Amino acid sequence: MRSPGQSRHACTAIARERCRKFLEDAERIQYLIPGISLYVDGVRTRAAFFVVVTDRGITVLYGGRFRRHTPKAVYDRLPRRTEIGPVEVHPSLGPVLSFARLHLEIDEEYVSAVRAANLEGARDLPPDPLPDL
Repeated sequence: MRSPGQSRHACTAIARERCRKFLEDAERIQYLIPGISLYVDGVRTRAAFFVVVTDRGITVLYGGRFRRHTPKAVYDRLPRRTEIGPVEVHPSLGPVLSFARLHLEIDEEYVSAVRAANLEGARDLPPDPLPDL
C-alpha cells in the first residue's frame, strides 16, 4: 500500500528497485507490470505478482498476499520472445492478464506496456514489403 501523498509512480519506482534484486547482473528492466492474481494454476488466490520484462527475458515474481510492492520470490523465468497475454477487459474487473499459469488483474495503464513488450519481443517480424517508401 502506498502511504498518503505517495504517488503511484513513486510506488512503481520502489517496486522496480526491489525487483532488480531477482534479476541477473546488468539485466535492464524494460517493462514492469504489477498485478493481483485471481487464479494461480487454476486455484483462486489473491496475491501480488510482478511481470518483469528485461532486455534478456521475462521474470515473474511472487509478492505474497500482503506485499503489493515487494517481491519475495521468483515464480517463473521465460524467454524474452514469449508473448505476454492475452489481456481481456472485463466490465466488473477491468483488464485481466492471462500469462504463465496466472490470471492477473492489472491496472488499465499497464495494457499498453503488455502490448509494447510483445511488439519488442517479436524479433521475427516479416521484412518490410515496401522498404523504399
